[in-house]
Amino acid sequence: SEVMLQQTQIATVIPYYRRFLHSFPTVKALAEAPLEKVLQLWSGLGYYRRARNLHGAACLVAERFKGRFPSDYGEARSLPGVGDYTARAILSIAYKQPYAVLDGNVARVVARLRGYRGNLHQTGFRQAVERDLELMLSRRSPGSFNQALMELGQTVCLTRAPRCTVCPLRRWCRALRSGRPESYPVPRPRRAIETHHLAVGIIRRGNKVAMARGLDQDLLGDLWNFPAAFGKSSAEALSHLQDKLQALLSGETSCGECLCRLRHGITFRAIRVEAYPVGISGRRLTGSLRWFPLFCLPHAAVSQLARKIAAQL
Repeated sequence: SEVMLQQTQIATVIPYYRRFLHSFPTVKALAEAPLEKVLQLWSGLGYYRRARNLHGAACLVAERFKGRFPSDYGEARSLPGVGDYTARAILSIAYKQPYAVLDGNVARVVARLRGYRGNLHQTGFRQAVERDLELMLSRRSPGSFNQALMELGQTVCLTRAPRCTVCPLRRWCRALRSGRPESYPVPRPRRAIETHHLAVGIIRRGNKVAMARGLDQDLLGDLWNFPAAFGKSSAEALSHLQDKLQALLSGETSCGECLCRLRHGITFRAIRVEAYPVGISGRRLTGSLRWFPLFCLPHAAVSQLARKIAAQL
């Protein structure tokens, strides 16, 4: 759950978490599962490197630590995908070790309580919050303390319209005394949204479609996608797609009229997608392409974008 909750909201995670544990009830089961199956169950949750790292960590825990998550901080950090926050959260909750955790919710609670401005990407702000957390941390119940602060930020000390009247810390809250609690902490400036054009090739044979690993520009590398290419305009994207298809299909290819248009978002990218039919008469696929039955796509290790396009088709 700690890995799934990295950069993803609880409401989104819950159904994935339940399906994941149903399929992999133990570390051993996860370690022995094919990566393709892990990615399939992760599809739609985003940030797919987390799934690859989680699978790799399970393999190491099963092999090196006899199937039990290590209780030593250094050993925990040696696992793929386990950074400082994840190690602290797991060790405090599972093993009651005195580690304070710092995420966006906890930072907001402490910043309002102490009247700190700034954000977690500023060194001075982060150090001040970490210092206060170490002083406040319950050595007897560090896991409960950490979860209490996280939940306070999730349910009461909200970014907008904080529920100060029911907050158990309101008596000591400097931000509340200032009269503008929602102005603490100062949010990090957001990266501007960038518009991208993506041309997608639909190679079809009966009820099957050809797919390639990754999307383009090193995006979604662990998942199957329709062959695609980015460009600064729809015309440039189509030209790049035709170049890519020639390499994938070992020769000249032809793209027909646009089949469908849709929009999709990946982090800061607003993507305008156009899908084109690709003619491949008498041509074999290279090893980097694979046939998928269309009816299998909702349950295969394909990207959410690929599912959107398949639904349109």
